[in-house]
Amino acid sequence: MHILITGGAGFVGSNLAIKLKAKYPDYKIVALDNLKRRGSELNLVRLRDSEVAFVHGDIRNKEDLYFEKERFDLIIDASAEPSVLAGITSPVDQVINNNLTGTVNILELARKHGAAFVFLSTSRIYPVATLEQVRFTEEETRFRWLDEQELPGVSSAGVTEHFPLGGSRTFYGATKLASELLIQEYQAHSGVKAIINRCGVITGPWQMGKVDQGVVVLWVARHLFKGQLGYFGYGGEGKQVRDLLHVNDLFDLIDYQIHHLDAVDGGIFNAGGGVDCSVSLQELTHLCEKYTGNTLNIVRQKENRVADIRVYLTDNSFVQKVTGWAPKYTPDKIIEEITGWIIANEKDLKPILT
Repeated sequence: MHILITGGAGFVGSNLAIKLKAKYPDYKIVALDNLKRRGSELNLVRLRDSEVAFVHGDIRNKEDLYFEKERFDLIIDASAEPSVLAGITSPVDQVINNNLTGTVNILELARKHGAAFVFLSTSRIYPVATLEQVRFTEEETRFRWLDEQELPGVSSAGVTEHFPLGGSRTFYGATKLASELLIQEYQAHSGVKAIINRCGVITGPWQMGKVDQGVVVLWVARHLFKGQLGYFGYGGEGKQVRDLLHVNDLFDLIDYQIHHLDAVDGGIFNAGGGVDCSVSLQELTHLCEKYTGNTLNIVRQKENRVADIRVYLTDNSFVQKVTGWAPKYTPDKIIEEITGWIIANEKDLKPILT
């Protein structure tokens, strides 16, 4: 199989490329990336050592997606401007060009090559205001969704694919949802086999965490290097909850999907850590204290921040029914692994993560 991974030097893309090449050494894997995100340059050595070919290119430029001598069987789109604040606190052009125009360019490449297409979408396609209407209870360390809900597609187990889509969701989420709609048009009219995975918070080693994206790695790094952190919004108690999807669990899902294309073609799947792999910020702090040995004085601000949500959990029922996949990682294992990775690579990572 000949596979192109866009965003291939990023956190998700590089991990998928390296794991695919390790498991299927006869596959030719090409990673394309514009190296814009700080820290992505560190993955070039990893890609080279894993015998993954690297192409320096930008999905916003059609010319960079011109492969005269190569023909791909599969394209995995792991490229994105992933910040939920993109377009809100910065010019909107960038997030639209990256996440929408770029997707169209990749889809055109898939159509030209007759390649299957795996799209990494996001839980952020679900509207902010509607998620905030989900009924919840407040516990000692977290908010928890209730089983009985007035809204469809949500329960204590999380959000299903039937959750309502009407409303605002951030420019990031809107560009991802618009891309999903275009993918379905390419499926219907251009014969492109395609799979859409709406992922929760993806994390693991080699993620260059920032304030607006990659919060789990950022939280560990701030504890290790004794930086500053804050609980912002919802009373300033750090009870907001997210589920965590380790990149290795994501690999297992995509590995199944690309080798069972006929069975999953056209599928739209919510994929995340689920309730069993979820943490509140307060609980994340306790895990970081456990594995780093450091305690921080965390700032508390009661006022909510723009586009924030109280809880997001993924209900994996549908993807598990279709593929048999279920995440294996726990929050404990994730934080322990990330801590060890940062310590082992402190010289390279400290300038990026502080």
